[in-house]
Amino acid sequence: MKVRVDRDLCTGIGNCVAYAPTVFAFDDERKAVALDPSSVDEDTLITAAESCPQDAIIVEDDDGRQVYP
Repeated sequence: MKVRVDRDLCTGIGNCVAYAPTVFAFDDERKAVALDPSSVDEDTLITAAESCPQDAIIVEDDDGRQVYP
């Protein structure tokens, strides 16, 4: 799985960091950044992405197909 954060949509609420702190962290602008998506299972990664009210987290499978949102 691959994950990225749309910085234009991210408002820094932090649900993703709470659900998957090994995958997401805040940068100096208090925007989420993706670290290591392989550090959690797929269900946890999707749950973290779904927790973002702005849908700023994009999850793709290994073939580059968008899984979420």
